Amino acid sequence: MHRLFAALVLALIGLAFAATAALADEGQEGPWTSLFDGKSLVGWKVNEHPESWSVQDGVIVGHGPTSHLFYTVREFKDFELKADAMINHGGNSGIYFHVKFHGPGWFYDGHEVQINNTHADPVRTGSLWNVVLLHDSPVKDDEWFAMHVRVQGKHATVWLNDKMVVDYLEPAGIPGERRISKGYFALQQHDPGTLVHFRNIQVRELAPAKGK
Repeated sequence: MHRLFAALVLALIGLAFAATAALADEGQEGPWTSLFDGKSLVGWKVNEHPESWSVQDGVIVGHGPTSHLFYTVREFKDFELKADAMINHGGNSGIYFHVKFHGPGWFYDGHEVQINNTHADPVRTGSLWNVVLLHDSPVKDDEWFAMHVRVQGKHATVWLNDKMVVDYLEPAGIPGERRISKGYFALQQHDPGTLVHFRNIQVRELAPAKGK
């Protein structure tokens, strides 16, 4: 009886350790790493109109002709990204993930998390552009707000000022290039009427989703 009880206890302990290890593996997170040194655009690459981007007082500023600024040090797949952003009245911008580097013009791979409170385009801040559409912006022009994007497997979530605004699970077999995959981050300067600011841009890697 004592041997049976001891064996049962050891078995339960083994199951507990296995469950703990599985949870740790599923929720494993890397350290936060800054993508912007606060002084320069080291690690970033402009696809056109480099004059549209500058660093002022520790902030990345986009203003001028249409341009995209790519973080090309490495690609990311499963990640969390945090950044503070601020945009002017009538401005239009966004943060892309899972994109390749592109030359001049628009591109449609990966996803864009929209930054737009009052531009003529009705797709508002926090939207996954052309996929999950928000028509009321939860943030205001000319005020800093916090954006938090998490992508793990085919699941993407977006928070603005700690409030979840997008919870998207990509369905299987969707057509086209606009999908969750792997790639670079990019910042958008949409048009000459836009003045957008970014700071505190940081990322950490996540373990792949279970079964992926």
